[in-house]
Amino acid sequence: MSQVIFIPVETDPVETRVAATPETVKKLISYGFKIIVESAAGTQSRITDQAYAEAGATIGKTTDIKTADIILKLRRPSQTELKNYKIGAVLIAMLDPYGHEDSVAAIAQAGLTAFTMEFMPRITRAQVMDVLSSQANLAGYQAVIDAASEYDRAMPMMMTAAGTVPAAKVFVMGAGVAGLQAIATARRLGAVVTATDVRPAAKEQVASLGAKFVAVEDEEFKAAETAGGYAKEMSKDYQAKQAALVADHIAKQDIVITTALIPGRAAPKLVSAAMVASMKPGSVLVDLAVERGGNVEGAVAGQVTTKDGVKIVGHMNTAGRIAASASQLYARNLFAFLETLIDKETKQVVINLEDELVKATALTHQGAIVHPAFANVAVVAEKAEPVKKAEAAAKPAPKKAPVKKAAPKKPVTAKETAKPAVKTTVRKKTGTEAGNKGDEA
Repeated sequence: MSQVIFIPVETDPVETRVAATPETVKKLISYGFKIIVESAAGTQSRITDQAYAEAGATIGKTTDIKTADIILKLRRPSQTELKNYKIGAVLIAMLDPYGHEDSVAAIAQAGLTAFTMEFMPRITRAQVMDVLSSQANLAGYQAVIDAASEYDRAMPMMMTAAGTVPAAKVFVMGAGVAGLQAIATARRLGAVVTATDVRPAAKEQVASLGAKFVAVEDEEFKAAETAGGYAKEMSKDYQAKQAALVADHIAKQDIVITTALIPGRAAPKLVSAAMVASMKPGSVLVDLAVERGGNVEGAVAGQVTTKDGVKIVGHMNTAGRIAASASQLYARNLFAFLETLIDKETKQVVINLEDELVKATALTHQGAIVHPAFANVAVVAEKAEPVKKAEAAAKPAPKKAPVKKAAPKKPVTAKETAKPAVKTTVRKKTGTEAGNKGDEA
């Protein structure tokens, strides 16, 4: 029997993306999966129900998720959603677990095998599965488009008979995937671009895109990168020196785009209220880290605010502002990862906890939290029964039939007093559960 993959409508009001496209639906069907797409799941990504149906998917309703062996999503499911997932189902999404340990425990208690795509290791094999890079790339592009829209002036230098229009000065803070794309996009629009980052490798990357690098390049700066390619949190002393340099530079800029994020932590504050006040009226700041607390003091998640004549853009889900492109890339990321879990002979998803991609991304499995970063939560989760088992246990036990008394004068034989054996019904395992048995610790 083929396994069922369900693609739901995202319940988060700011989420516009969808976890599968007609392209990935066709590929999944070729492996023998049955695909159910909740009606209107792709509407905000410009994908119609008809397009999914033509690709071979069944258009379903919310309650169809109860039949799903695999759920592909964008964001962490709510408690209400979890109640409808069946025990043993595989959930693949961007679960954003840091700071949401209660939700991680709830996912474990629901009996799900859950993978969080943000934890995908940055290795060659996993490049095609790197959701952070695919979505950050689009966010960096969109940040410049949003900035240009709010700036209400021309970006490139223009020499006309009536005079010269100067090029906009754009400063990008953070030269990761989003920052580098922001630099490239601003350069294409004709702006004069500068950028900063605490990672030494970023200097060459910034220069290669035609921008000027701005940073305090001391000994701490030279060792400011993790083995995974992320920025380290810098010392207070370095932060003070860098802030002084940046404050002077920001005062001369027309547009500032901040992209700094540290995995598992709140976004670092890079732009103070004093720095905002130093900018010229009409200048624009775009904070791509606003959902994690923001890099800019005064940024408000989901709003464009004005402070001292300077606009601070705090759009949430920036990649989702170009949902059609973002969904296309995200769906490919998910398909590439799911493909590695498929047994090529049985055409079933089988979880191998020894696989390096599974080790890195698996949060929960068979009712337990398995990711070492959340080991402190595992004790709580392991003591609790899965949600559906708890509900079953809460049902009252059936009343026993009254025992008929033996006739007083008739002798009671051993045969008559022997109780019948109790017949035990064993629940037949789903394909996913059977495949997972060998993975029990």
